[in-house]
Amino acid sequence: MNKTELLQQVLKRLEDDHLQAQQAALTAYETATAKENIAENKYDTLGLEASYLATGQARRAAAIRQTLANWKQLVLRSIDSQLGIQLGALIALSDDEDRHQCLFLGPDGASMKLQQDGQTVQVIGPQAPLGQLLLGKGVGDEITLRVASGVQLLEILSVD
Repeated sequence: MNKTELLQQVLKRLEDDHLQAQQAALTAYETATAKENIAENKYDTLGLEASYLATGQARRAAAIRQTLANWKQLVLRSIDSQLGIQLGALIALSDDEDRHQCLFLGPDGASMKLQQDGQTVQVIGPQAPLGQLLLGKGVGDEITLRVASGVQLLEILSVD
């Protein structure tokens, strides 16, 4: 797997999400400020509701823009055995039933699934419960993740 290509996929998805959020905010703003949506009485709230929606969409766009900026600053490095897993790591895990999963650890705000080489890669951040457990760990380490259905034991198979 290629971390640089994964990073480019994340950036592309975030850019697309940001553009979509900007367009949604603009549409809601135009609806809120349209002449035909001026309230005629206290029960006519379409303009007010559209303004709330525009504000929410603008905040969403700003949050995505910040996430995108954080991901653009991510420097992909090789694993340092002294530091263990850090941001930018590509991690292969196996559970106690020998099911494998691949994770790409990056800045917060971009939880998504990507495809590369016919394999699914889950993007997580360091604030996610699994991300917190992985920071500083190395190949061969085992971690215990508490999930709604109980406890899941995971082994780190590889880190790139």
